[in-house]
Amino acid sequence: MLSPLSKTLKGVVNFTWPMILISIIVIISLRVTYLIKNKQRFVLYKEFLALSFIIYILCLFQVVTFQDTVTWSNNNFVPFREILRYHLGSRLFFKNVLGNVILFLPFGFFASYYLEVRRPYIPFALTLIASTSIECVQMAIGRVFDIDDIILNIVGGTTGYLVYYLLLKIGNSMPKVFQSEWFLNLLSILLLIGCLMLI
Repeated sequence: MLSPLSKTLKGVVNFTWPMILISIIVIISLRVTYLIKNKQRFVLYKEFLALSFIIYILCLFQVVTFQDTVTWSNNNFVPFREILRYHLGSRLFFKNVLGNVILFLPFGFFASYYLEVRRPYIPFALTLIASTSIECVQMAIGRVFDIDDIILNIVGGTTGYLVYYLLLKIGNSMPKVFQSEWFLNLLSILLLIGCLMLI
């Protein structure tokens, strides 16, 4: 069932891996040098989250600015017109509808985590600003503007906030051992291994 989504994610990885690899090497070398120079402590899970956020933003930039050939008539300014065009469960539904939701889920999560927000309107507003900016830039560089992408991105960003809020509530109610630095570091390593296995 998730095969089209899996293919889309693998396509993104295949398209962005050179930029990801170079960025990881540059970012890690700069960050390690900074920590050593300033005699700061290395906390694996915090560094993992920061690196993940930077890589996500770089991949988002590369994916949304990829050139394709369109005309003005391809633009969509009518809400839900494109969303309702796709059959539930079809390849295009997974790619264009679910893909746009998932594309901004990390944005909502990271924005909520770094700003430590407790209300959904902040990630909602930030997602609206980011997604509208992307759609306007896409139209300016010869890609399609789609109001439905903005709607789906907002759903994704808000879902990311809900994931953050749920994890925060679960984490605060768990025993102290599961909130400890060593456990969060171990969890980061397991998540990293899981991500590498999916690729």
